[in-house]
Amino acid sequence: MTRKGGPRPKHVPMRTCVACRVTQPKRQLIRVVRTLAGPVEVDLTGKKNGRGAYLCPNRACWGRALKSNILDIALRTTLTADDRARLAAFAETLGEAAAPAAPAGA
Repeated sequence: MTRKGGPRPKHVPMRTCVACRVTQPKRQLIRVVRTLAGPVEVDLTGKKNGRGAYLCPNRACWGRALKSNILDIALRTTLTADDRARLAAFAETLGEAAAPAAPAGA
């Protein structure tokens, strides 16, 4: 039996940002993981063991997640002040969110 239409399209895993709730391909988001040893850390590889949550790579989502308890709920833990400080330091290395375009003629 032959396939019609060529090869099967490649599967792209999708994940949702816990702060803004936008679904994007997994590789475009940054994973935050609660490791088995306990500390919460950034997982740029996306392969560390532990419970993970995903955030957009912009400061707005990180700021919202760190100011509220969104990450606490998603990771099923309580973030310590040290965890929040480490994540905030990482967030400072990220760019700003893209601003919406101004309407033409404004």
